[in-house]
Amino acid sequence: VGRGLVPPCSLSHPPHPVPGPAGCGGAQGRLAHKLLHDLFTNYSSALRPAEDTDRALNVTLQVTLSQIIDMDERNQVLTSYLWVRQAWLDAHLTWDKDAYGGIDSIRIPSSYVWRPDIVLYNNADDRFGGSMETNVVLRSDGHIMWDSPAITKSSCKVDVSYFPFDGQQCRLTFGSWTYNGNQIDLRNRLDTGDLTDFVENVEWEVLGMPATRNVVTYGCCSEPYPDVTYTLLLKRRASFYIFNLLLPCVMISFLAPLGFYLPADSGEKVSLGVTVLLALTVFQLLVAESMPPSESVPLIGKYYIATMTMIAASTALTIFIMNVHHCGPGARPVPPWARRLILHHLARALCVCEVGESCSSPRRAGTGGMGPQEPPGVGAQPGPCPRGHCLCHHHVLLSSVGYIAGCFRRHRAAQRRAGEWKKVAKVMDRFFMWVFFIMVFLMSVLVIGKAA
Repeated sequence: VGRGLVPPCSLSHPPHPVPGPAGCGGAQGRLAHKLLHDLFTNYSSALRPAEDTDRALNVTLQVTLSQIIDMDERNQVLTSYLWVRQAWLDAHLTWDKDAYGGIDSIRIPSSYVWRPDIVLYNNADDRFGGSMETNVVLRSDGHIMWDSPAITKSSCKVDVSYFPFDGQQCRLTFGSWTYNGNQIDLRNRLDTGDLTDFVENVEWEVLGMPATRNVVTYGCCSEPYPDVTYTLLLKRRASFYIFNLLLPCVMISFLAPLGFYLPADSGEKVSLGVTVLLALTVFQLLVAESMPPSESVPLIGKYYIATMTMIAASTALTIFIMNVHHCGPGARPVPPWARRLILHHLARALCVCEVGESCSSPRRAGTGGMGPQEPPGVGAQPGPCPRGHCLCHHHVLLSSVGYIAGCFRRHRAAQRRAGEWKKVAKVMDRFFMWVFFIMVFLMSVLVIGKAA
């Protein structure tokens, strides 16, 4: 059949198909087959399809973001599902649509035609997988449109300074690998990536995807190489990390000051501090496993380190205060400055009172609040016996009574000194409890404010 000898299908054909091989569908199929044969008889897909070899071939690029598959912060790799659309003009693949029954476009395998070698410059895939071998749409005027889906792994510089309240900027740079700007003029079709078909991600929120065209001259070559860079603006959804990493740390941190409130005789003060420190170490390891080993410490990591330092300091102070509490009977008396500062001013300010005392008018520190005083005459020195009532053989008994009274007096003095040291330890416990409560509160507010 010669070119143009077969008439196109008429719009006024009968509604019922005409039996036999000479129907309209058969004519269209033969014309499409002839068109494909005529177009690719002397065609080579290896050469750049430009009529003037001195002029650059215009190639337009458009990227549609369909899904964010994974964001590997530790390896700094973004895995995304893209739809890549490339369009260019092939001067060797044009035809007169009237001569082929009005066929204006055909869809053929992309391997049949010349394709620009547009690749992802910052590719991080070890297999270097490219686009899927889909069909291209070829129009009668030579315009070719190639839509192909691709799962790409691109390198992305991850900044985790404000994790988990961070945002990332991941760049996808597309360009020709072998053709320079004098041979292929690569341009972006739109000023931004297409997000209309984007599937929402549970971890990341996409704020935008602006596109920019850059012309770069590399050190290897003197020719310019244009590229199109899509900047993916991401913001992390922090709800998961707040409820699973941040809030448990805050609650555990508020347990540390309560170790000062425990009675010293319970034997659990140091155990509580060590247990809280181990719990925070577990959370710190969870954060460290998912973060890249960089110099920038995440915000939540700084909070963990500050909290662990505070808990370690509180445990050390607890050991010191317990040593003060368990001073034996041979301890020295409380220094005057400590009695005045701790037992008087701090005890009144912190409302640390013994039984029978009040915060407004506590007993004098010299008594130590040790209960009732000695009965009259118990600690007094034995005087001479009245004349006529002293038996000479009673002097041994009187010396024994004096010795017992002296021992009792020394025992009461030792108890008084031990009671004063116990009260010093109790006041210091209460003081450091409020200090560490304020520190935990300020650190939590600082982290939230810095994240905001």
